[in-house]
Amino acid sequence: MNLFTIDRVYEASYEIKRSEFLSFLVPIERFDEVYDRLKKEHKKANHIVWAKRFLNEFDQIVENSTDDGEPKGTSGVPSLN
Repeated sequence: MNLFTIDRVYEASYEIKRSEFLSFLVPIERFDEVYDRLKKEHKKANHIVWAKRFLNEFDQIVENSTDDGEPKGTSGVPSLN
Protein backbone atom coordinates (compact mmCIF):
# COMPACT_ATOMS: atom_id res chain seq x y z
CA MET A 1 0.00 0.00 0.00
CA ASN A 2 1.34 3.45 -0.92
CA LEU A 3 0.94 5.89 1.94
CA PHE A 4 1.39 9.61 1.91
CA THR A 5 2.15 11.36 5.17
CA ILE A 6 2.05 15.00 6.16
CA ASP A 7 5.41 16.18 7.46
CA ARG A 8 4.52 19.76 8.39
CA VAL A 9 1.58 22.18 8.56
CA TYR A 10 0.35 23.42 5.17
CA GLU A 11 -1.99 26.38 4.90
CA ALA A 12 -4.19 27.95 2.20
CA SER A 13 -7.01 30.49 2.08
CA TYR A 14 -9.80 31.30 -0.35
CA GLU A 15 -12.29 34.17 -0.39
CA ILE A 16 -15.87 33.88 -1.64
CA LYS A 17 -18.29 36.81 -1.37
CA ARG A 18 -16.24 38.51 1.37
CA SER A 19 -16.04 35.28 3.40
CA GLU A 20 -12.58 33.85 3.97
CA PHE A 21 -12.13 30.08 4.01
CA LEU A 22 -8.95 28.73 5.59
CA SER A 23 -7.56 25.27 4.94
CA PHE A 24 -4.87 23.42 6.88
CA LEU A 25 -3.13 20.11 6.30
CA VAL A 26 -1.63 18.96 9.59
CA PRO A 27 0.39 15.95 10.79
CA ILE A 28 -1.96 13.79 12.88
CA GLU A 29 0.36 14.10 15.88
CA ARG A 30 -0.25 17.88 15.89
CA PHE A 31 -3.99 17.84 15.15
CA ASP A 32 -5.21 18.72 18.67
CA GLU A 33 -2.56 21.40 19.13
CA VAL A 34 -3.34 23.12 15.82
CA TYR A 35 -7.12 22.77 16.26
CA ASP A 36 -6.97 24.38 19.72
CA ARG A 37 -4.78 27.20 18.38
CA LEU A 38 -7.18 27.86 15.49
CA LYS A 39 -10.16 28.07 17.86
CA LYS A 40 -8.30 30.69 19.91
CA GLU A 41 -7.04 32.67 16.91
CA HIS A 42 -10.37 32.69 15.05
CA LYS A 43 -12.93 33.29 17.79
CA LYS A 44 -15.31 34.97 15.34
CA ALA A 45 -15.33 31.98 12.98
CA ASN A 46 -18.84 30.59 12.53
CA HIS A 47 -17.59 27.08 11.81
CA ILE A 48 -14.34 25.20 12.24
CA VAL A 49 -14.84 22.11 10.12
CA TRP A 50 -12.29 19.31 10.28
CA ALA A 51 -11.62 15.86 8.91
CA LYS A 52 -8.87 13.38 9.67
CA ARG A 53 -7.72 10.05 8.32
CA PHE A 54 -4.92 7.94 9.79
CA LEU A 55 -3.75 4.38 10.40
CA ASN A 56 -4.23 3.10 13.93
CA GLU A 57 -1.92 0.67 15.73
CA PHE A 58 -3.61 -2.26 13.92
CA ASP A 59 -2.98 -0.71 10.47
CA GLN A 60 -6.70 0.04 10.11
CA ILE A 61 -7.80 3.25 8.42
CA VAL A 62 -9.60 5.54 10.86
CA GLU A 63 -11.66 8.47 9.55
CA ASN A 64 -13.47 11.12 11.53
CA SER A 65 -14.95 14.51 10.66
CA THR A 66 -17.35 17.23 11.76
CA ASP A 67 -19.57 19.69 9.92
CA ASP A 68 -19.55 22.03 12.97
CA GLY A 69 -23.05 23.38 12.38
CA GLU A 70 -22.97 23.34 8.59
CA PRO A 71 -25.70 21.22 6.93
CA LYS A 72 -25.06 17.54 7.65
CA GLY A 73 -22.61 15.90 5.26
CA THR A 74 -21.68 19.10 3.43
CA SER A 75 -18.30 19.92 4.96
CA GLY A 76 -16.50 17.31 7.05
CA VAL A 77 -16.97 14.19 4.91
CA PRO A 78 -16.25 15.99 1.60
CA SER A 79 -13.01 17.24 3.19
CA LEU A 80 -11.81 13.64 3.34
CA ASN A 81 -11.84 13.42 -0.45
